[in-house]
Amino acid sequence: MSPVLIVTGSSRGIGAACAVLGAARGFKVCVNYHCNSARADAVVDEITAAGGQAIAVGGDMAAETDILNLFKTVDDALGPVTALINNAGMTGTVGPLTDMTAGDMADVFCLNLIGPFICAREAVRRMSTKHGGTGGVIVNITSAAARLGGANQYLHYAASKGGLETFTKGLGLEVADQGIRVAGVQPGVIDTEIHAAMGLPDRADDLAPSVPLRRAGSAEEIARTALWLISDQASYITATTIEATGGR
Repeated sequence: MSPVLIVTGSSRGIGAACAVLGAARGFKVCVNYHCNSARADAVVDEITAAGGQAIAVGGDMAAETDILNLFKTVDDALGPVTALINNAGMTGTVGPLTDMTAGDMADVFCLNLIGPFICAREAVRRMSTKHGGTGGVIVNITSAAARLGGANQYLHYAASKGGLETFTKGLGLEVADQGIRVAGVQPGVIDTEIHAAMGLPDRADDLAPSVPLRRAGSAEEIARTALWLISDQASYITATTIEATGGR
């Protein structure tokens, strides 16, 4: 039986790179998307053209009903999940705290933190040896903003990613004796569409000189880190987050 990988928010950017690389490593892949089915279908087509197996499943990863539907769809179409990458996220409105609304804060925390909680819960229910599963790996995509704070731009995003790193630690300890490893990847300045989405399309180029490696990273570099954590090569790594920031 081929292992099954779910990547949330995988119609573009880091998520899409994780889905494509996961398929190349032998996983049957669920490509999750929120709005853009065409982009998700293109990722599935890329995977199947290379000989892999993938399905696209729509759903808002901030909504519990959509998350439950996603896992049920994967159960029926691919089999129980054996690896989960919690990648779906948003920065929210950019600006200082004084300009933020409670609604914007709630949206960011719901997608970036509560959504991964629920996704991980559903994954653990399927993976845990305590519940009849055979084990698995959960990888949470966090952000260097968790360390840097996001001052004057996205405090809510940074705080949500800090919470995700705490969750990574705590869940990793909670399920360590149930055949499940939990780890995080903390990207730094990565050249993806998220910068344009937050209204700063040149942000990666502008920040590149501040990175010790003197460049922005790529989605593929983060995907390679995430897939390494899922692999047996990282079999003794859990309850921790790895920085993939170019030294920043």
